[in-house]
Amino acid sequence: MEALLFANGVHTQRDERFWRVLPYELIIAVDGGLHRLREMNMHPHVYVGDEDSVHPDWIAALEREGIRILRFPREKDQTDLELAALYAVEQGAEVLHFFGALGGRWDQSLANLFLALHPKLRGRRLYFYADGQVLFPIYRHAVVRGKPGDTVSFLPLEGPVRGVTLKGFRYVLQDGEFLPGSTLGISNVLEAEEGVVDIRQGVLLGIHLPQDVQKQIEAGKHSIEQEV
Repeated sequence: MEALLFANGVHTQRDERFWRVLPYELIIAVDGGLHRLREMNMHPHVYVGDEDSVHPDWIAALEREGIRILRFPREKDQTDLELAALYAVEQGAEVLHFFGALGGRWDQSLANLFLALHPKLRGRRLYFYADGQVLFPIYRHAVVRGKPGDTVSFLPLEGPVRGVTLKGFRYVLQDGEFLPGSTLGISNVLEAEEGVVDIRQGVLLGIHLPQDVQKQIEAGKHSIEQEV
């Protein structure tokens, strides 16, 4: 089962091209992420949160629609997104797509990425969408699909990461090693429509940057420089 989780971080139009084509059986509004779903006229199957970022009328509307509401106290040991991700897994989700989980607050963004190391989430396919880019943990094996020329970077998320083999990329690797703090895996490039990653030990974080998104980012940089 695949689940879409909409959190209260940054949402952009670049990410819409992903969620509009993704297969899913479960949509979870994670607290203030409900606002984004309302903007898109989408209805969640479940709301998870402490209600500190939503209007009471929104919750009342969910109740009238018969949508399940999982309320939690504002003072707690877990974030709303962690609770939502664990709920999705309990419902049988093997693939979790996170929208609005990154951007804005660095503490929240990093904590959300580190959910990939949660004992109950490890081994599942997790995808974090961030303004047209896709971040995903690699535990043992992954296939990166895109267009030749797309940039794909790899960082040790739990390292050192050993026994790394990269195929289908410009910079291939056979039984290599990524050490914490190393930038060895930055700015690799897809040579085909699929790149294959295998690792023996540790967890890698993959970051896929499509060419069109990279061009838009670069154009934005030049625009700012000209204004200055």
